[in-house]
Amino acid sequence: MTSIITGAAQAAHSAAASLLSTVQIEVGDPIPAKIVKEEDPERSFALDLKGKNIIVGVPGAFTPPCSSQVPKYIELYDKFKAKGVQNIYVVAINDAFVTKAWKEQLAPQGTGVRFIADDKGSFTGSLGLIFDASPLLGAPRSKRYVIVAQDERVDFLAVEEEPSSVKNTAAEIVLSQL
Repeated sequence: MTSIITGAAQAAHSAAASLLSTVQIEVGDPIPAKIVKEEDPERSFALDLKGKNIIVGVPGAFTPPCSSQVPKYIELYDKFKAKGVQNIYVVAINDAFVTKAWKEQLAPQGTGVRFIADDKGSFTGSLGLIFDASPLLGAPRSKRYVIVAQDERVDFLAVEEEPSSVKNTAAEIVLSQL
């Protein structure tokens, strides 16, 4: 019985990932206002994307590639701000407890980089950037991507072909595009 339920759950996750990511957002498109969370699992809000903002989508908090990618955004935060960036959002399809703990681990002294919990995947799904990560992470997750948003529209988009790869979405590459 357990294997039937497990199989059905895995099939549902795969179907959800396929349905949520049918059309990928492109440069020039508006970024949908979807509800996310930050630190407090009971407080929801939409990202403030007025002005210039960076959204870093990662497959999972605490995963080795993500935990090696994000520190460079923390380190270069002031350089991004000097280029006119209002916010850097790191978005993961994890709950707010997990993203808060991850932020505390990566930036124990604090940081202006905001760690966002897209706990239902609605924000990432609206971008068409979900993939089926069930074999490794147990559920659909975010592709690894970076969006530079200008006044709620995609100004620059980089999506890694392989979720574990950090090439086009590295902080130095994104900073050079500004």
